[in-house]
Amino acid sequence: MTLAGRASGIGEISVERDRCVGAGQCVLAAPAVFDQDEEGLVLVLDARPPVSPSDAVHEAVRACPSGALALG
Repeated sequence: MTLAGRASGIGEISVERDRCVGAGQCVLAAPAVFDQDEEGLVLVLDARPPVSPSDAVHEAVRACPSGALALG
């Protein structure tokens, strides 16, 4: 499954939950944008975050060990 949203200034956040391994690196990098559900899989809290956390979102995408996150 792919979830997507327009994020102001950073492009589209795409999440492939079926690839998520629950490492939580996205939550550590950008807790205002990402969280984990009860199974530990990534959730997007804010598909359109303000420009200010854009570096954190980029870091979350880079830190994802399974490649479940992408910016378009």
